[in-house]
Amino acid sequence: MPGTSINQWKSDFSDGSSESWEQLHTSQVKSSTGITISPELFEKLYLPKKAAPSDFRKRFANPAPLGSMGSVISGMTFAVILMEWGGATTLVGVAGIFYFTGPILLLLATIFEWVMGNFFSMMVMGMFAVFWLSFGVLETPSWGIAASYSKTGNTAEGAASVGYNAAVALYLMVWGFWLFTMWIFTLKTNTVSAVMFLLSFCSCFVLGASYWKVSTGDYPMAMKLQKAGAAIFFAVALLGYYMTVAMIAAEMQIPLKFPVGDLSSLWPKPDIESAETDKAE
Repeated sequence: MPGTSINQWKSDFSDGSSESWEQLHTSQVKSSTGITISPELFEKLYLPKKAAPSDFRKRFANPAPLGSMGSVISGMTFAVILMEWGGATTLVGVAGIFYFTGPILLLLATIFEWVMGNFFSMMVMGMFAVFWLSFGVLETPSWGIAASYSKTGNTAEGAASVGYNAAVALYLMVWGFWLFTMWIFTLKTNTVSAVMFLLSFCSCFVLGASYWKVSTGDYPMAMKLQKAGAAIFFAVALLGYYMTVAMIAAEMQIPLKFPVGDLSSLWPKPDIESAETDKAE
């Protein structure tokens, strides 16, 4: 292309009005002085490469502490009220933990963990988000679920009915089996997470048994099981609090060590990961 200056090439390419970049690479660029330069040199001179960050951790904040914080606040509040600390007897007064404090932060964390490609964290955050939402529906009288079990539409009567309590008991037991399954997978992460899930599925089974005892009319045993399940759940919340603080400290680069007991080193590396490690070495 005689007579075409380098500046003209630069202008045309930036405006998108010249030949395609593929055509540029198949030709030689000649300046007005008659000096021919290769497309590679032209690119280095006028189109400096800007590395597109492929690691999302360099571009976005870690969403895990956000979701964990919401779950911890909701879980701790839930546990202490079930244990009737300070004379608390009902969860209606803190219905916000079931709709806002826990679920919103957990759902946001779920979305961002998905964007960043963190599969297991995404699963955990999404799982607990719907757990709190579902319990919010059960504990909010305006939904009328308990009242639907009463012939007169009385909420208190429905909440004490066999059908309602048996249904909630079965629901909690299903959650217990699923949390047990997730606990198996946490054995590849760290000790704190593994203990949290171990206690979580135990708590679900104990709380489920509490509802089951209500359905059979054994109220004294039901109350004991409720407080026992709540105490276990409180321990889960404390461990979650520790894990959240550990994550925040790591993100803020605070020179304090919060050991979590890494378990990943005890498992064999996947073939792909091993190949990448060998290649890097």
